[in-house]
Amino acid sequence: MAEPVEEPSNRPSDPWGRIKNLKSKRNGSNTWQVVAGSAVLGLVVATGAVLAAGPWDNGQRKAERQLAAAEHPTGGVHHGRRLPGAPEPAPSAPAVLGALDTVTRSAPQDPASLRTALAPLIAAPELGTRVAASVVDTATGKQLYGRGAATPMTPASTVKIATAVAALSALGPDHRIATTVRLSEDGRTLTLVGGGDPTLDPAALRSLATTAAKALGGDGEDPVRLAYDTSRYTGPVRHPIGKNPNIAPVTALMVDEGRLDDTDRGPAERSKDPAGDAARAFAAELTAAGVTVEGEPRAARPAAGARTVATHRSAPLSALVERTLTNSDNDIAEALARQTAIAKGESADFAGARRAVTTELKKLQVPTGGARLADGSGLDRKGRVTPALLTALLARAADPERPGLRPVLTGLPVAGFTGTLSTRYRDTTGTPGLIRAKTGTLTGVNSLAGTVVDPQGRLLAFAFLASGSTAPADAEAALDTLAAVLTGAGGTTG
Repeated sequence: MAEPVEEPSNRPSDPWGRIKNLKSKRNGSNTWQVVAGSAVLGLVVATGAVLAAGPWDNGQRKAERQLAAAEHPTGGVHHGRRLPGAPEPAPSAPAVLGALDTVTRSAPQDPASLRTALAPLIAAPELGTRVAASVVDTATGKQLYGRGAATPMTPASTVKIATAVAALSALGPDHRIATTVRLSEDGRTLTLVGGGDPTLDPAALRSLATTAAKALGGDGEDPVRLAYDTSRYTGPVRHPIGKNPNIAPVTALMVDEGRLDDTDRGPAERSKDPAGDAARAFAAELTAAGVTVEGEPRAARPAAGARTVATHRSAPLSALVERTLTNSDNDIAEALARQTAIAKGESADFAGARRAVTTELKKLQVPTGGARLADGSGLDRKGRVTPALLTALLARAADPERPGLRPVLTGLPVAGFTGTLSTRYRDTTGTPGLIRAKTGTLTGVNSLAGTVVDPQGRLLAFAFLASGSTAPADAEAALDTLAAVLTGAGGTTG
């Protein structure tokens, strides 16, 4: 029987969901109200603009803080040069946002008080027989709390943080994974070439088929043969845990992560032959586009001299990373590890991915001692990381000098709202929305690693790794309480 592993909630908010249209209406107010309302709207828009700008300061954009804390907010009296004889502008609108700096951000966290608060909680029997922890100030890198922080532990899905950081560091946030169609010199064979994009979907296949059909020209009477190429990845396609509803065979060509239902996250029945199924679906799309496909698709590389006639590119790596972390997506995580291996010149298999990710993390000068990155997803129980490694990676992602790593932070589930934390922290006063963290669950293993803003206004990174627990729900509740203490909420229930 497959080992029970973390099952992401089916109710997290969709990071790629549609944005609802907002409708406005006039209310017939007088001129002063209209102008003042426009000023308010302008300040709100300006606030939105700075949210998209940089740089960051301890997890909060510096421009946002400066705007919100401005002592003299602009409004109707600051519209620039006024023409002679023009009416006086309307008075300034009242401030929309109060100052965000209600605490002294330079005030250090008190390690002694932190130890006092965490000590009785980290000893909770619900956490099992072994617990290791690390809490650091991301601005300084200083460890504020540690318990076995350098002890290698089974990370479960929190290892996805390491996978994501390595991929972003090696490839950059704008990298896209390409799936192509190549046509032989004699015009008789099309080859669907997988690039390793597990998010390839039916719409993408349809677009590729339409473009390829146009490249063929003619009236479609001359049949073509169809091949498919998965050679970008090497080694076994099965994850070491074997067949499991939490992950499809790891291949360079698949559609919708090999899922056989309409889900896009969590466990699902998976195809035994994702690449073959993708090729057959592509053949059907070619037929619909007016191309006569001869015989069944076969596995083969493109013939020498073949040219690319159609290309589909995945969402940017930044979006793939966010989806991976929010939904704890094992298929994308393994793809990220292999893309890192290819970028580093390693073999695109489990062993090559392990070497490549480790090499890239060492390049970032984080403590990799004792780490064994057995896979990219955390499903392999042989994997080991230390709490200190996870907190160091989160601190790197918060570094204003490394904006390319920011998707690691923005992809972390939000307590009580998104992804694998959407159903947690609901009964914890003051913490929903304040904690962002990656969860990890295997049989007897529970982990939580992420970020919080402490009562002094500083961004802290934390990692709590536990093993030997016998009640997963109780262990998760104990981990949630530990993270809640860092916010100053104390984990009290309402």
